[in-house]
Amino acid sequence: MKRIIIFSSLFLLVSCHQNNKITVDSIIKNAVIYTVNNSFDKASALAIKEGKIVAVGSNNEITNKFDAKNTIDAKGKFIYPGLIDAHCHFYGFGLSLQEVDLRGTKSMEEVISKLKVFQKAKNPQFIVGNGWDQNNWNIKKFPTKTILDIYFPNIPVVLNRIDGHAMLVNSKVLSLAKITRDTKATGGQIEVVDGELTGILVDNPMDLITKIIPKPNRKTQISALLDAEKVMFDYGLTTINDAGLDSDIINLMDSLQKAKAMKINVYAMITANQKNIDLYLKKGIYKTDNLDVRSFKMYGDGALGSRGACLHKEYSDMPKHFGALLSSISELKSIAKQIANSPFQLNSHAIGDSANTVILKIYKEVLAGKKDRRWKIEHAQVLQEADFDYFKLGIIPSVQPTHATSDMYWAEKRLGKDRLKNAYAYKKLLQKAGIVALGTDFPVEEVNPMLTFHSAFSRKDSKGFPKAGFQMENALTREETLKGMTIWAAFSDFEEKEKGSLEIGKWADFVMYDHDIMTLEEGKIPFIKPVQTFIKGNRVK
Repeated sequence: MKRIIIFSSLFLLVSCHQNNKITVDSIIKNAVIYTVNNSFDKASALAIKEGKIVAVGSNNEITNKFDAKNTIDAKGKFIYPGLIDAHCHFYGFGLSLQEVDLRGTKSMEEVISKLKVFQKAKNPQFIVGNGWDQNNWNIKKFPTKTILDIYFPNIPVVLNRIDGHAMLVNSKVLSLAKITRDTKATGGQIEVVDGELTGILVDNPMDLITKIIPKPNRKTQISALLDAEKVMFDYGLTTINDAGLDSDIINLMDSLQKAKAMKINVYAMITANQKNIDLYLKKGIYKTDNLDVRSFKMYGDGALGSRGACLHKEYSDMPKHFGALLSSISELKSIAKQIANSPFQLNSHAIGDSANTVILKIYKEVLAGKKDRRWKIEHAQVLQEADFDYFKLGIIPSVQPTHATSDMYWAEKRLGKDRLKNAYAYKKLLQKAGIVALGTDFPVEEVNPMLTFHSAFSRKDSKGFPKAGFQMENALTREETLKGMTIWAAFSDFEEKEKGSLEIGKWADFVMYDHDIMTLEEGKIPFIKPVQTFIKGNRVK
């Protein structure tokens, strides 16, 4: 009888202890968790309820305190905060999945081959392709419409260069757009050689072509967004900053998210034309659990690869050519002033050193006396020595490490050795600004965030070139790189209190890998992919 009483007492104690446990939705245990908190602490378990983290700690701390409907044994796998791409073109990438992918082509002949395959498979009335880059071809000059006219004399063909700042079109398109050799161009170029149109347009004149491209219908737009989302989850991206959107696509994203059809978190940068500025300054900042509409995207200049980046001195490989601002300084300042007098953030595309000087001076002027505005320079690719100090003023550099390792093959030809020293200078920017927000600019570069991670600290491409690294004085550490892809990117979006690290009260957005990217041999990093991706505690991959 005495033995029975003792057993019953023990049973009551255990039951009482179990009943005092807190019930949560999920527990992750037996993991190596990089929390990316202020101390860069590691943990082995976390508890999740209603999409948010309620506890982080050791296996015993979590399992002794919590019961869960769903327990995931990570079996020693490595967990990081959900990866954030601080600058990309999510919707544009989705549309590109509906068009001809020309990335990686090695010649104009290969481009033609891909177009013919697409035409046979789809029988389109209008062909759009994306991703050609003459810098990867044996003949590194811009192509011309001659070969397009031979193979596609009666169907319009528009081929966007990889940076989105130049396009090649055939004669059918020029005719539809009513472009002649006498058509005037400002903020860019309609290329004419020996008195004839070549079919190349750079920057602003491309708008003449864009106007005649058939607009995607709603079904295509939805397919673009959902197809792009699948790719994001496959690579462990949980938040993307879409750099340049109009209200119709922002509203579509919102409706898909509210219908639970789309789960990716979106930080939307509204294209800063006057129509959008008037609309959103009246509407105000709009925020849900998945969508944050609080910033505008302004374009300062074009891209270096197409010689549209605006430089103080002429291009080293094209005398008397300086690139161009896409708007006048007075127009850029007018936009900045309007946004400075609102709660919205301004993020400005600036690649050339002259464009960076112009935008940084405008920022300093219009933000005088205003606190914690977190305005960004998108790309900050080439800078004068004196202009780095502007980033001490709370201006955030939003940069793309794979640009350095893609452009290094030809950047010196454009800039010369002296200017190249202050190009792709991510460590120097970090030292001035205190943070860097890291992205890819996909589809200009690949979506894969591990290419971003690898390029940032190794300063090498995925082939391991150059062996010693490109301008290693501007390499980031692995810890700085991970922060740039998580908590610093979140800070740049005013979202550091809800994401970017795995801490109590934040959304349970995280990604799980078989390998530890903080210690893995550098040459293997570009080729690993996550095994699981979670948003708000729910597995999406």
